[in-house]
Amino acid sequence: MPQRSDFYALLGLLRSATPEEIRRAYHKIAKRLHPDTNQAPGETEMFLDVQQAYQVLSDPARRSAYDAALPPEEKVPSAVEHRILLSRKEISRLREPQLIYVMFDLLPSEEQKKAAASVPLNLCLVLDCSTSMKGERLDTVKATAIQIIRKLNPQDIFSVVAFNDRAEVVIPATRHQGATHRLETKVQLLQTGGGTEIFQGLQAGFEEIRRYANPSTISHLILLTDGRTYGDEAQCYELADQASALGIGISGLGIGSGWNDVFLDQLASKTGGTAMYVSQPKDIERLLNEKFTNLSQTFAENVTLAFKPAEGVSVSYAFRLQPESAPLGKEPPLILGPILQEWPLSVLIEFLVQPIGSEQKSIELINGKFEISAATLNTNFPPVPIQLSVPVKDAITPEPPPPSLVQALSKLTLYRLQEKARADVASGDYVKATEHLQRVATRLLAQGERSLAKTIILEAENIEKEQKFSETGEKQIKYGTRALLLPGEHKP
Repeated sequence: MPQRSDFYALLGLLRSATPEEIRRAYHKIAKRLHPDTNQAPGETEMFLDVQQAYQVLSDPARRSAYDAALPPEEKVPSAVEHRILLSRKEISRLREPQLIYVMFDLLPSEEQKKAAASVPLNLCLVLDCSTSMKGERLDTVKATAIQIIRKLNPQDIFSVVAFNDRAEVVIPATRHQGATHRLETKVQLLQTGGGTEIFQGLQAGFEEIRRYANPSTISHLILLTDGRTYGDEAQCYELADQASALGIGISGLGIGSGWNDVFLDQLASKTGGTAMYVSQPKDIERLLNEKFTNLSQTFAENVTLAFKPAEGVSVSYAFRLQPESAPLGKEPPLILGPILQEWPLSVLIEFLVQPIGSEQKSIELINGKFEISAATLNTNFPPVPIQLSVPVKDAITPEPPPPSLVQALSKLTLYRLQEKARADVASGDYVKATEHLQRVATRLLAQGERSLAKTIILEAENIEKEQKFSETGEKQIKYGTRALLLPGEHKP
């Protein structure tokens, strides 16, 4: 644990931090520790220390005096190791835009992996109990929730919210050491009825989980729904932004075909979470248990890549390949998601480089840092700097990209083709949509993925006839091609 007098370490900063970085770090930590929202023991004292650190470091004169009294800076061991691959080592001087791909893997350093401690989960299940969940869907959800209750460690914090057009806190957030029978009974008594208003459930779940959300817990909300919410999407996104600021992750399981996958993807991506497709009720048990296992094996609950794009360079696409594949935003800072103990965080970014001037010697893709939130390390580690530039040459000798990057791009291409097909249908270009789907099906057949290829061929025929995707086919194709990115992943 860093000494309380080390204000930079307390805020997770390097001594070279800018005033803006100091302000951002303070507000990020203060939101999580403020006594109005965090009642965990010891956090009020830490909040006061953070306030003192900010008061000193935000004042130029006081910071200068403080810096002068500091001992020489010791090298702080990095919390993570990272590997970076580029699609090309040099870039041509062209009068047209170019694409360049960067893939990086982040994994725990061996030193910090050994030092990682077991920390409590602060988990909330937000369960859709609308009328459409009646029968096997709700029965499977209840049975799986009971399985999770039985897996909880004594220090874990658990809560359950049921919602339809209203929300009810079924199990308030608290530690339930051994009192599982009473919790299981509450879950068993859940009944269906009413419509689907997701914000009602999210808000109630957020209020439960935020009471124990602090830097010493892994806080995550899991939403299970089979329906669409109407008119409250903006409120849900705003709440997700609040959750992200407090270090709370949100993931979603969409059951069947009637839910809004675009909404659930965007909601989850705001916090580094993921959205999953449950094609059959029997898959609820597997996917929810897999999510619980991943949370239990978390090394760092979230990594953010903060940087300011150089002039003439922009992020045109970003995707998390593993541990849970999902599209990311395009505007920095990029919220990347978790690092697991035994499974690295792998991300692929597509940069668009505008025409290069005659005087330019290099292109700066990234000049920033990885910001790491890791409750398992019980400390605020300084960010990990990252600087990535590519030389500009008038003439270059083409070299093949690294094989692992080529493989990732090849798999991601299938997912992106189905995205283009969806966009084509939305714009009314049904011929182009079917062409994209047929390309995906052909490549899947060559890879031996016959079941998914057949689904895509049938959906292409449906688009030709009906001029739209079927709800089921659209989700099967989207999440089926996404699942191809994970080694050993079960395909829908």
